[in-house]
Amino acid sequence: MAMDELDLALRNLTYRLFVDLGRAPSADEAAAAAHLAPDAVLSGWRRLADEHAIVMNDTADALLMANPFSAVPTQHRVEVAGRSWFANCAWDAFGICAALDADGVITTSCPCCGDELAVEVRDRRPRDQELLFHCLVPASHWWDNIVFT
Repeated sequence: MAMDELDLALRNLTYRLFVDLGRAPSADEAAAAAHLAPDAVLSGWRRLADEHAIVMNDTADALLMANPFSAVPTQHRVEVAGRSWFANCAWDAFGICAALDADGVITTSCPCCGDELAVEVRDRRPRDQELLFHCLVPASHWWDNIVFT
């Protein structure tokens, strides 16, 4: 099932609200902005989740992810122009800077040793070009369990 124009508009609105609010919008907030009933927003979000455009929580009544943004606190925080968002993973943290087309600072921690890390992103690149990024799950299997990935 492909996204129709209404679902595409809802997806775009959801992302805009995520950026504007600095957090995930509630169904009520998205409904007010879209001039829809909250149930219509939830139905649309569920369809978008079926298409892997967003991720709903376990009870499918709220957002969990609108990649690269996380609706819940994570160890990956991105600061851009005095504002901040949580990312789902280190990869998505870079994605927030890319989505906003802005320089930023990613704060996270090393999954092996727990050391805190701060990565500056300037001109769409990490300032430190020696950094390595490792994915434990191959990209072709990310949606097998996107929350774990």
